[in-house]
Amino acid sequence: MRYGSVVLTAGFTGLLSFSLLAVAIGTDYWYIIDVNSPNHTGSDDLSSHSGLWRIIEGENRSSIIPSFTANMSSLSEVEKKLLGLHKVVVILLPLSLVLLVFGWIFALVSSLAHSSNLLAGSASYVLVCSLFTLSGVSIYIRYSHQAMEEFQKVVPPENLAHVDASFGWSLAMAWLSYSLEVATGLLLMLAARIIQLKGHYNTGVSIAMV
Repeated sequence: MRYGSVVLTAGFTGLLSFSLLAVAIGTDYWYIIDVNSPNHTGSDDLSSHSGLWRIIEGENRSSIIPSFTANMSSLSEVEKKLLGLHKVVVILLPLSLVLLVFGWIFALVSSLAHSSNLLAGSASYVLVCSLFTLSGVSIYIRYSHQAMEEFQKVVPPENLAHVDASFGWSLAMAWLSYSLEVATGLLLMLAARIIQLKGHYNTGVSIAMV
């Protein structure tokens, strides 16, 4: 494979992974709850969807998730545990987003310098960023499952028959961003390997000519 094509592809996947993660963090479709109760006669929509920062109930009502502002003394142990998991998520994912910016700059400089060591370092850095994204998404899934389990304990089973809970497209974008981060890291590794092989080839040719 040609060095230029590999580097350009890595740059594109890196930029796309950043964009997808930014959209995921800023949107409110991580978790969706659809309520289709035949006994509900009011005008209010009981369905909701939520993101990392707020919960949207019905069409117009929204509430901020008090990750860092909640009064911990008034919460139960289960609520404290859930809030703790949510805090980790809202720290890890934005941190991963910021680190990706520096990773993209580092990779750009490394590719222009045609340095195999710098490219390998950039690849390792991006792969570490992907671990932050993976950890954040995995913890969010765990947080959502535990929150639903606690909800099912306090709500009668007959009321849950018409409730459909699922993960939304915001989470899917975060997963895709993680996949592209890994792809970017592997492409940078490949670019570093191409530089190494080219260096060995040039050295061999020089020796043969001598």
